[in-house]
Amino acid sequence: MKVLISDNMSPLGEKILVDAGLQVDVKTGLPPEELKKIIGEYDGLVVRSATKATAEIIDAAENLKVIGRAGIGLDNVDIPAASQKGIVVMNAPDGNATTAAEHAIGMMMSLSRNIPQATASMKDGKWEKKSFMGREITGKTFGIFGIGRIGAIAASRAQGLKMKVIAYDPHMPAELVEKLGVELVSVEELAKRADYITVHVPLTKDTANVLSTEFFTNMKKDAMFIDCARGGVCDEEALYKALVDGEIAGAALDVFAQEPTTKENCPLLALKNFICTPHLGASTSEAQENVATAIAEQVADYLNKGVVTNAVNVPSVSDDVLAQVGPYVNLGEMLGSLHMQIAKGGVKEVEIEYSGELAELNTSPVTVAFLKGLFTPILKDAVNYVNAPVIAKDRGIRVVESKSDSSSDFVNVLKIKVVTNEGENELVGTVFGKNEPRLVRLNTFRLEAQASGPMLLVYNNDVPGVIGALGTTLGSNGVNISRMTVGREEASSQNIILLSTDSVISRELLDEVIKLDNIDNALALDLSM
Repeated sequence: MKVLISDNMSPLGEKILVDAGLQVDVKTGLPPEELKKIIGEYDGLVVRSATKATAEIIDAAENLKVIGRAGIGLDNVDIPAASQKGIVVMNAPDGNATTAAEHAIGMMMSLSRNIPQATASMKDGKWEKKSFMGREITGKTFGIFGIGRIGAIAASRAQGLKMKVIAYDPHMPAELVEKLGVELVSVEELAKRADYITVHVPLTKDTANVLSTEFFTNMKKDAMFIDCARGGVCDEEALYKALVDGEIAGAALDVFAQEPTTKENCPLLALKNFICTPHLGASTSEAQENVATAIAEQVADYLNKGVVTNAVNVPSVSDDVLAQVGPYVNLGEMLGSLHMQIAKGGVKEVEIEYSGELAELNTSPVTVAFLKGLFTPILKDAVNYVNAPVIAKDRGIRVVESKSDSSSDFVNVLKIKVVTNEGENELVGTVFGKNEPRLVRLNTFRLEAQASGPMLLVYNNDVPGVIGALGTTLGSNGVNISRMTVGREEASSQNIILLSTDSVISRELLDEVIKLDNIDNALALDLSM
């Protein structure tokens, strides 16, 4: 079998694939039209971030069985197109966590001692010793926005530098964060108390431009801001204004909303109190060897043995098991994603109940799929079918499964309750026909909804005119409604409306919807799998 490596990566990856008996071609920098011409020859494709495995490329890949990404992010792979064609998509989520955390620490040190500015000055033939007065970091407060795996490593490095560490993460239990020696605080307190703030969250619909004017205004005027996570989490226009107006003392970015980044598309680069690097967070020889080794071993194992590891679009189970529970795997992942997007607070416990004929099957892949769906809205590509249970365990989430032979309303039912530190939600789903996942209850509201893609969930009073006003508001903002389901609550005047839309609802439009008469609340959802 043949494997194409289409991006630059450590030679260790190629050696592992060759030693596994695979024929390997290394062809980097291919234009899309060239890749499309030759992709049909290959059983496996290994990429980093440069190659774009678009739907068009995947459609031309007649023999392709697996796409491996040497790293975490999968923005460059059309996962739905690959899934539809039966192509397994894998990544290597653990290879560069240490490197990314250490880069943030390096940026903090460089900011504190004006190292890039002083270097540029000396290379320009100057000796401006008095112009680059720095500051000590010992005893300062290190603030972390998002204390997952990378954030936890950054915390340990800061503690080693004798800094006090605080963190904001609405999805992490306080007791778990406290075990790291870190104080969990609100986002407002993080901004007001920290001397340095570093970002370690993925880019999602909830984190896009989440750090903006209000956050920077709340920061200390001598505080510094660092983002080595994902471009787009920080509002670059707001950051520019904060630096120019003296709201904060300095900033360092490794990631940008638009990459490659130049002075023409990023005014930040012209500021003296701003330093940057061209997305180098994962660029160390150790990290590149780690991800190259991991993805090469995974691709070789799959092509030679059928072993699935770190797949983001298929659980690691046999074909026989997948044939039996496959539709419920999709249902479980959908319910998990929906749960996380409507929940408030950090998840403490998950109760999963299988009823009907489903209870007689091997349902472990469905549980794993639910956990993957649960974490995807907050961790994005860092979670897959292999590590989802590990993430749940690491976060102290109790997972309880039960089975019942009888089911009152449908032949097979999947009921899941998620308990957080701020409340609980219960969702019930089933599968219509051979492969049509349906949401049939959301807490006390009964409905039959095909929940997928961009959606809008509306809580409203059951009075005339609400649906009309809602449709008019969305239509006037260029949003098309492709499907609508109304859920009613027995013995109540409340409804829920679940709308499928052609695009994700913006925050501004969501605010406009919430202000409509007889609408209590609304949530923008994205259930794209």
